[in-house]
Amino acid sequence: MTTKQAAKSKITLKGSSEIVAEFFYYGINSILYQRGIYPSESFSRSSKYNLTMWTTTDEELKNYLNNIVTQLKEWLTQKTVQKLVLVVTSTDNNEVLERWQFDIQCDKEMNSESKPKEKSLEEINRGIRDVVRQITATVTFLPLLESGCVFDLLIYTDKDQETPETWEESGPRMIINSQEVRLRSFTTSVHKVDAMVCYKNDDV
Repeated sequence: MTTKQAAKSKITLKGSSEIVAEFFYYGINSILYQRGIYPSESFSRSSKYNLTMWTTTDEELKNYLNNIVTQLKEWLTQKTVQKLVLVVTSTDNNEVLERWQFDIQCDKEMNSESKPKEKSLEEINRGIRDVVRQITATVTFLPLLESGCVFDLLIYTDKDQETPETWEESGPRMIINSQEVRLRSFTTSVHKVDAMVCYKNDDV
């Protein structure tokens, strides 16, 4: 008796960078939707990773995220990005309420000339799907965001990486008295992404 094996795909450094950057586009949209940072009516429904996903229809936000993802893809290909952090801040007092952190590891031996790695896209998408599902599930235990909130994206790169002119340096924006929850991870076999969320714990 034989079982059907998932077809292996050849994953290059560039291809992996595109997969990871695309995950961040959908992942960031998912957090903004689930946490109510933007009104739910400013999102449209689509299908991705065999899941129902919500992406912004706000042109300004869409352009901002597309610019971030384009730059991120370049840094992923250059193997110089270490982590991406989405920070949720209260508009009342500028207090940091949540930090969604995605640590990125890369096979430093890979380059544009390297032999592609073999991994099925089905398996990669399953890993991404598990992370997205956990993001959605977090609304059941994260504290309610009672005040209006805004978000910032922090991208940590190697020290010698040049910062684009339109970007600015930022501190880590840590949370005092935080609770931490580790989420699932996924790997393309070239890049690995580990996810976690820290939130303000008023009970401490």
